[in-house]
Amino acid sequence: MPRIALIQQVAGPDPAVNLQRGLAHARQAASEGAQIIAFAEVAFQRFFPQERLVGDRFRFTEPIPGPTTEAFAALARELAVVIILNLYEREGDRAFDSSPVIDADGRLLGTTRMMHITHYDGFFEQDYYDPGDTGAPVYDTSYGRIGVCICYDRHYPEYLRALALQEAQLVVIPQAGSVGEWPEGVYEAELQTASFQNGYWMALANRVGAESHLTFAGASFVTDPDGSVVTRAPEGEEAILYADLDFGRVESSAARTLLMRHRRPDQYSGGAVSMPSNAIMEEQHG
Repeated sequence: MPRIALIQQVAGPDPAVNLQRGLAHARQAASEGAQIIAFAEVAFQRFFPQERLVGDRFRFTEPIPGPTTEAFAALARELAVVIILNLYEREGDRAFDSSPVIDADGRLLGTTRMMHITHYDGFFEQDYYDPGDTGAPVYDTSYGRIGVCICYDRHYPEYLRALALQEAQLVVIPQAGSVGEWPEGVYEAELQTASFQNGYWMALANRVGAESHLTFAGASFVTDPDGSVVTRAPEGEEAILYADLDFGRVESSAARTLLMRHRRPDQYSGGAVSMPSNAIMEEQHG
């Protein structure tokens, strides 16, 4: 039964300081028995997409592998923990919102890139990010099968279902969710439904703290395969949230014993879903 720790930390103006605080928090989490450690979206720098891009979008980027992954790989190897990061990655002339997954022996197992890129006030992400090209991988780690769903991707049920079809036991969500961004309870309801429908644990690690235009909410939380919120971090303050994950409950969940067995993908996969003719008429005539 692995223990996960979600690191909810404030990002100050100096990325080097933020990185050192992140390493210290990871070490603290491991000392409390965590075997899987996850960070929020672009946790080690200010959330730059809250402002429109001016100048070179690559000035905030780093390569993967690179200095940050190397620092955490050394720590993962020392402490025998799995670490899920989120960084602004540059590859050639493209840039991605990316989550490298580091195994307990320090190996970089791979990187998930955010696929769906939002763009609205305070979240000008299309100014910075290219759409991801990694699909929805699930990683065989030392402590279970882990998928990553980066922030906006969680709104797409087909992405979450793809992780379930690869037998993910845990889905980690690095997020940058601000105060008042969505109606109260929507984040929780969304993940509760996805956990129930797909039969896996979900762990959302959110940013926290006031920045130039946005105040990030914190309130990281974990849902179980039955769709319940099992633990939640405080709002508006730094915290490390722990949860013990019983992966036996994945195999016994309603999704894995019933819902997934009764799917009819031959009837709704491979193309656009046709709208009934009467629904089309109602749309056309208001």
